[in-house]
Amino acid sequence: MSYKLLDGKDLAARMKKDMLKEVEELTKAGIFPGLAVVIVGNDPASRIYVNSKKRDCEEVGIKSFEYSLPEQTSEEELLGLIDALNQDPAVDGILVQLPLPKHLDEAKVIRRINSEKDVDAFHPYNVGELMIGRPVFAPCTPAGVMELIKDAGLDVAGKNCVVVGRSNIVGKPMAMLMLHDNATVTICHSKTKDLKAVCKEADILIAAIGRANYITADYVKEGAIVIDVGMNRNSEGKVTGDVDFPAICEKASAITPVPGGVGPMTRAMLLKNTIKACNMHKNYGLS
Repeated sequence: MSYKLLDGKDLAARMKKDMLKEVEELTKAGIFPGLAVVIVGNDPASRIYVNSKKRDCEEVGIKSFEYSLPEQTSEEELLGLIDALNQDPAVDGILVQLPLPKHLDEAKVIRRINSEKDVDAFHPYNVGELMIGRPVFAPCTPAGVMELIKDAGLDVAGKNCVVVGRSNIVGKPMAMLMLHDNATVTICHSKTKDLKAVCKEADILIAAIGRANYITADYVKEGAIVIDVGMNRNSEGKVTGDVDFPAICEKASAITPVPGGVGPMTRAMLLKNTIKACNMHKNYGLS
């Protein structure tokens, strides 16, 4: 069957054009959105992400502040920096790049970020607001998935949605956003019995497990919408998702590519959350 490609790269580019106009209006009023990114250590993947986020900020006119700290930075030093950024009026959003070195307590670090500057939406306050259906900020990857689905004119209400993966960053908030849009949601994980049978019942299948090409065609119902959140490298070093794209696109009605699907949308939603935070802080553009 012919399938609809859910092109995150294209949608993110269109969103950035709109955000650039919004930021231009803010700067005309003397308001300058700012995002602080904190990276601890020299993890190569984290460095790539941080560089990408800096470029994204430049594209839409958001000021980017990078704080690159050595691997041996103490928890006290990191928390002190976050306290300073919480108080800095030039900073609307704070992002601490994860994972952190093992001697640092990620939960404590996330809690220290002011919830109104938590543009990743990892703070327990923002997680709670998402749970009850009134998120201040939505986590960037799940929110990006929802934007992709809506942009394609697909309706999730009443659909059977299966999320494979239960992480705090993707799986759990993804399920909540789907639930808020009236999907019937099942969350699967490593202890799920007969995962393949559960997945085959899905009208919308979302793979977020971090295992290259784990979801094969026999997991997918004919005509399903398939969202691949995975970002892995195969034996040849190529970026690949959790989904066997060439086989599954023959069965899916809509599917995201990797790369170029969910990844660009994650970064676009970070920009959107930063602009929203700026509007909240400056009381401009929001009633």
